[in-house]
Amino acid sequence: MTRRISIVIPTYNAGPGLDQVLAAIVGQAGPFQPEIIAIDSGSTDGTADRLTRCGAKILSVEPAQFNHGKTRNEALSRIDTEFAVLLVQDATPVSPTWLSALVQPLLNDPWIAGTFARQVPRADASRVTAHYLAQWVAARPEGRTVGPLTPEALARMSPADRHTICAFDNVCSCIRLSIWNDHPFRITPIGEDLEWARDVLLAGYKLAYVPEAVVAHSHERSIAYELQRTNLVHQRLETLFGLTTKAFEGLEKLIELNLTAAKAALSEAAETAQALLSALG
Repeated sequence: MTRRISIVIPTYNAGPGLDQVLAAIVGQAGPFQPEIIAIDSGSTDGTADRLTRCGAKILSVEPAQFNHGKTRNEALSRIDTEFAVLLVQDATPVSPTWLSALVQPLLNDPWIAGTFARQVPRADASRVTAHYLAQWVAARPEGRTVGPLTPEALARMSPADRHTICAFDNVCSCIRLSIWNDHPFRITPIGEDLEWARDVLLAGYKLAYVPEAVVAHSHERSIAYELQRTNLVHQRLETLFGLTTKAFEGLEKLIELNLTAAKAALSEAAETAQALLSALG
């Protein structure tokens, strides 16, 4: 029996890469019929045309009104399916079984509030980007199910362990809407997924990480942008979990990794040049 499932994608000037994401969604195998719902923040690059061609429903939000929690809530409030997948516009499912794998734990256990997918770097990702992504829970090859949590158990954990156990990522996730109705995302500029994870775990539910559901997703960011984003993320992590870090430490590490990658690239180029000279000689 075919089951409808909503795929919610916030979009803004997604570019031609969106076509690949949409094609991967439409090409899914299994018992689910995906229905794409985009919530667009005033794209001007043909994003709406791309969405229309694949039959997506398009909602609109003013760019200045976009909020990671509130905007997703607005889209989810229009949905009448049992589950909803949350996906970012540049996360590409890598196989036709991605959707079935992501949803299966929710079918198996009614106490699972949400699942999230594994992220792998894109083929053109730099070594620095690949290294950073590899540190995140959503890049690991081993699956896990966590929860529920009591406030006392969470309080006994170190801040780092609180962060780890509440890991959840709306780059690619699937949530049970009956639970979301009671626990919508908080209105926040970043980290709505982590805060939601903490809330539902404390409410008696579970979360599952599903490495069999894989999306290709990575970004090449400037050091200045990375520093700005790191500052914002660290503020949220301190608020949510008491995790205190120094933003400049992230910058120093990024610079170190960039230098290491650059040295490796130069070494490879030198070896290639030497091999060519030897061949010519």
